[in-house]
Amino acid sequence: MNLLSLILAAGDPDQHVFNHPFLKTSSGLWIWSGNMGNLVLSALILILGGLWFAKQVKVGPEAQGVDRWVTKNRFAHLIEVICIYLRDEVVRPLIHDRTDKLMPVLWTIFFFILVNNLLGLVPILDIVHLTSPSLRGEGRTFLGGTATQNIWVTGALAVLAGILFNIAAIQRLGVSGYCKHLTAGAPVLVWPLIVPLELFGQVLIKPVALAVRLFANMTAGHILLATLFMFVAQVWGKGIEVQGPVTIISVLGAIAILLLELFVALLQAFIFMFLTTVFISLMDHHDEHHTDHEHGHAHGEGHAHAHA
Repeated sequence: MNLLSLILAAGDPDQHVFNHPFLKTSSGLWIWSGNMGNLVLSALILILGGLWFAKQVKVGPEAQGVDRWVTKNRFAHLIEVICIYLRDEVVRPLIHDRTDKLMPVLWTIFFFILVNNLLGLVPILDIVHLTSPSLRGEGRTFLGGTATQNIWVTGALAVLAGILFNIAAIQRLGVSGYCKHLTAGAPVLVWPLIVPLELFGQVLIKPVALAVRLFANMTAGHILLATLFMFVAQVWGKGIEVQGPVTIISVLGAIAILLLELFVALLQAFIFMFLTTVFISLMDHHDEHHTDHEHGHAHGEGHAHAHA
């Protein structure tokens, strides 16, 4: 494989997306892979970035006056705006009084997926293979790929989300209320049909839908991007009259797809978090008075934050 083929994914574009092993046992069991390296890297980014962000939004001493409330960095201000929007405009209207309690885990889900989606757009795998010909020849890497393209990763995230919205439902409704919800208010005679379907949907279908949606979206876009670059390598050296137009069209198309992928990276992180919140709210019973009270309370808090 020459250098051009490596960079432009001429051999097989999905190899720039799928997971690659680094360490394996004699029986073939993977001990470490590129996706595992990306997950560790994303965890470090979130931990260190979170500590930095907390320092930037920390309230200063009283001697600073009103400036003590101002975020000290523009990027941190952007993160703060995103966090406030997700809390007040997306989550609070759905789960009301439990927003502050559940928001930390929902923020974690959103930013963890977002960081991994963005890392998948960085050609880390290619950089590792360019700097280490031996790893390139063996098809191995300790870092790189797209972790959120891995169905095992998205499946693990979906399992955690499923545990979250089922535990939240039991805490809210109690065991008896949770079981009553599974009857969907149907007559007792149809419970043998309704209850298994409701339970199946609650513990399996919803998590599977979360896992497959994220996996499919991150796979499709990345392979399309790699395929566009593959076209360039396929016509390389076949004359400027062929090479020129194909290269220009492929590069322009790749730029457009890359911009779309940046949007998809943000959108899929939002959708995963939003659907998790929706699934929590679907198992949340409020009587009419309670719902109106919570809505008014949240609306008032929103105005208070705006004036602050």
